Amino acid sequence: MSLEVIGKSVIRKEALDKVTGRAKYTHDYHSIPMLSGKKVISPFGHAKIVNIDTTEASKVPGVRAILAGIQYPLTGESIRDRPPIAFDKVRYHGETVALVVADSPNQAKRAADLIKVQYELLPVVNSPSQAFEKGAPLVHERLSEYKKEFDSHPVPDTNIATHIKIRKGKMDKGWSESTSVVEASYSFSPSDHVAMETRCATAEILPEGNIIITTSSQAPYMVKRLIADYFGEDMGKIIVHTPLVGGAYGGKAAVQLEILAYLASKAVGGKPVEILNTREEDILTSPCHIGLDAKIKLGADSSGKIKAAEIRFLWDGGAYSDKAIDLTRAGAVDCTGPYHIENVWCDSYCMYTNHPYAAPFRGFSHSELSFAIERTLDLLAQKLKLDPLKLRYLNAIKPGNTTPTRVRLNKSNVGNLQKCIERVRDLMKWDQGPVEEINERISKVKGIACSWKTSTIDPNAPSGVILTFNRDGSINLLSGVIEIGTGTKTVLAQILAERLKMDVDKIYVRMEIDTQTTPEHWKTVASRGTFMGGRALLEAAEDVIRQLKDIAATVLRAPREDLEVANSRVFLRDDPKIGLPFKDICYGYQYPNGNSIGGQIIGKGNYILRHLTHLDPETGAGKPGPEWTVAAYGVEIEFDKRDFTYRLLKACTVVDIGRVLNEKAALGQVMGAMSMGLAFAGRETFYFDEQGRVMNPQLRTYRPLRYGENPEYLVDFVETPQIDGPYGARGVGEHGLMGMPAALGNALSTAAGVSLHHLPLIPELIWKAKEAQK
Repeated sequence: MSLEVIGKSVIRKEALDKVTGRAKYTHDYHSIPMLSGKKVISPFGHAKIVNIDTTEASKVPGVRAILAGIQYPLTGESIRDRPPIAFDKVRYHGETVALVVADSPNQAKRAADLIKVQYELLPVVNSPSQAFEKGAPLVHERLSEYKKEFDSHPVPDTNIATHIKIRKGKMDKGWSESTSVVEASYSFSPSDHVAMETRCATAEILPEGNIIITTSSQAPYMVKRLIADYFGEDMGKIIVHTPLVGGAYGGKAAVQLEILAYLASKAVGGKPVEILNTREEDILTSPCHIGLDAKIKLGADSSGKIKAAEIRFLWDGGAYSDKAIDLTRAGAVDCTGPYHIENVWCDSYCMYTNHPYAAPFRGFSHSELSFAIERTLDLLAQKLKLDPLKLRYLNAIKPGNTTPTRVRLNKSNVGNLQKCIERVRDLMKWDQGPVEEINERISKVKGIACSWKTSTIDPNAPSGVILTFNRDGSINLLSGVIEIGTGTKTVLAQILAERLKMDVDKIYVRMEIDTQTTPEHWKTVASRGTFMGGRALLEAAEDVIRQLKDIAATVLRAPREDLEVANSRVFLRDDPKIGLPFKDICYGYQYPNGNSIGGQIIGKGNYILRHLTHLDPETGAGKPGPEWTVAAYGVEIEFDKRDFTYRLLKACTVVDIGRVLNEKAALGQVMGAMSMGLAFAGRETFYFDEQGRVMNPQLRTYRPLRYGENPEYLVDFVETPQIDGPYGARGVGEHGLMGMPAALGNALSTAAGVSLHHLPLIPELIWKAKEAQK
């Protein structure tokens, strides 16, 4: 099929606004005087609140309200376990214990600094492994009393927020067929998303009761729904606005500041209130990137075929379960990585700890599980004396195989991992050998990895699109997908231009979201924007085509079946000169005598994922997502054997994308994700002290990759079209990240001659591992 727009590098619709500085984000909207909210946060990881003294704070000029010591309804998406403002005790360093509302940010801060909170320290749960131990201090003593969703499985009188089981095949059979067995443990702490725009939310309650919220969120429709659920508000009266979002990476999928802004506005009679995180507050107080302690055991026969996998994930959900339960489920359903294994036993636990609570992080727990699986694959390759790339090629998941949740795969929904591996082999020049000795001190070393991911989202998650015409025949495209930097809305314009065979510059995409007027898209997460929004858009396009042809058929006195749509015209297929431009019929058609027919053409489309199921609580069987996108990765480093420092030389990702819709946008998405993955692997982490306090909540001590530290990026795509995807496409927003930590860990383990099992991969870690080996 010849395509005119799909696959081309179309300039993003919002590009000019962004590069000229005209683009507006949540904090830029100050059309009316607005009060400021300032949080008072806990300095401890776990402590009882004995007393809160607001006497001096309330005397500060400009203070309108202080919210403290109030027992609000509990919040939380999966389990209602989180007070919006801590009431009886604090469960993580950074938790909000009071909120000051004042006329200005300076007045609010001055008052917040005067609030005196007396604490009584409690024992701290500082890791998911510690949380899992018998007799560990309980983060939530009343876990059994919380309201929960039916697919959450908390275990009362423990720190287990949920337990997801995968039971596939017969483990005894798998181990009996295994001649080589490897077992290893891995761990890393939570970290931050480091989006350029810190989180921000405003709220105003109008006299008639409408609640107007503006927020830098990936999930404005969830904000609307949850505030209605939590506080008994009428959902129709909650109107959420989301402008452009300055980076999110999953961190803005959770609902937090919106709740505080709503409560603050309610406390001051509905006046507008803004809550804007400073960078330190964004790191400490808002949801973070999840941590993990994992144990992996793999068995293979003499040929290298993996026969059994036994896996335990202890996810560091932090103080509150919220999105961590979804992350725990996602880690379970793809627990083996992209390999065909008949016998699988996985226990995936969401553990309460006294750490900041978790939000999704680009990849939704898959970069984390991939690090554990892929490092163990390299250990298995060593034991079998097999090339690690060959081991992965041999065991790569294929059409006809089944996933850990027993979904049988086909060419459309899994693509071609072996082809991705072959392309990485070529791009990384793997056959020249993984190690090149430069001199006695320096060596160049390569590591490889693979990953896959399905999207474990709500089975009834919707996406809608509305198309309206302007009188000149151009089209307005309204979709609830958030523009968070992915360029998805430009891709949607390309899809529409391709289907209508029209100029993409005559399609105008509304970037801002208004939940009262924009059709709902569930959440802009999980690489689902293009897939779901694209399917809804194609249905809306068919609706538009039908209406255009209906009017044109009457005017041209020809059957609809004889008409074609292209170049902003409707015309006879066999005689294109006979036709009508969009501008003459998109608002109806007027005959010379004034008689008119039709009316404004408005197209609508919606999409809901099909055949998805909940997981069986005992076996994990079920279909959690529509497809499994596969990818292969490579990293090459220059390693200094004397001081264990290293330099990133090359990073490679090959994704089976289904079909490339916008080449440069896809390349940019993958490269940006790769950079995040390498930063997570080699730099980024929270360091906790014995009281559960984050010791590095500033960018001078919390280190993403800096300019000049990035490697050369090698990116390529395999195209195995997904039949039910828009023009065969799969999502690709997350996939550049997911294998980077594992590939870097494998390269460094080879270079240092010691197996590395922890992140981040800093020289001190390598030195400690070498010392422990002595």
